[in-house]
Amino acid sequence: MRLSTQQTIFWLRLVTLVGLCVPALELAWRWYNGDLEPRTVTLATHVTGDWAVVFLLTSLSLTPARALFDWMPLTQVRRRVGVAAALYALAHLLIYVFDQKWNLIVVATEIAKRFYLTIGFAALLVFTVLAITSTNGWQRRLKRNWKRLHWLVYPAVAVALVHFFIQSKVKIGDAAFAAGLFLWLMLWRLFPPKLRTSFAGLFLLAGAATLGTVVIEATWYGLVNKIDPLRVLAANIDLDLVPRPAHQVLAVSLLVIVLVALRRGIAAANRLWTGRYIRRTIPTS
Repeated sequence: MRLSTQQTIFWLRLVTLVGLCVPALELAWRWYNGDLEPRTVTLATHVTGDWAVVFLLTSLSLTPARALFDWMPLTQVRRRVGVAAALYALAHLLIYVFDQKWNLIVVATEIAKRFYLTIGFAALLVFTVLAITSTNGWQRRLKRNWKRLHWLVYPAVAVALVHFFIQSKVKIGDAAFAAGLFLWLMLWRLFPPKLRTSFAGLFLLAGAATLGTVVIEATWYGLVNKIDPLRVLAANIDLDLVPRPAHQVLAVSLLVIVLVALRRGIAAANRLWTGRYIRRTIPTS
């Protein structure tokens, strides 16, 4: 039995909602059972921040996914994924405030004094505004300005990633991987429309995002940790150090190409089968 478009959207929204709630429920359960001890608050802060980044990148990936897989229902869950990212980012802040015993003066002082907290808070403010104005009502009120306002998501995600890098200190592997994926998503948007959906464009994108990730990682280590960038570049071709962030970005990029090829192959096979079925069932004069 084939689902109608409305049924597909309903189930996709339901599955998305459940998926968005699972990390929060799992974190709450671990906290309740004491599985986060002895650094309960620290781990909870990191987990919520990590999921905020995951959902931010997921929300940005739905537009490319819609174009590459030619599946319109994906646009129906983009808003709720973005709102979930803002909520996880807000939880990230609230757990930090809880750690400071709800002393807002201390929190405000720390945010003003520490650069990574300042930019993280600034990004959170943007995400909060975007989540509040994501409704159809606000879209009607703001009209053309709505799209201009929501363009702020791109610099806000970039700022959030810098916050991620600084908070990661020396172990920036996850932050570099996230930055590489963000670079892929931004480059895809900058490509000409025809190149975005072609295999040539996807291979070009894979190479550019992978090299870009290497450059981001080497630049960060060079500027912040004073490590020779050439050592980082050499590490990316050392088989004993696989996988590095650039390798992970390349793997994701190639997986996208494989999935697109499978999707288009299945679609072509369905069209061929349908054409043959029609020719067999419709008599010719």
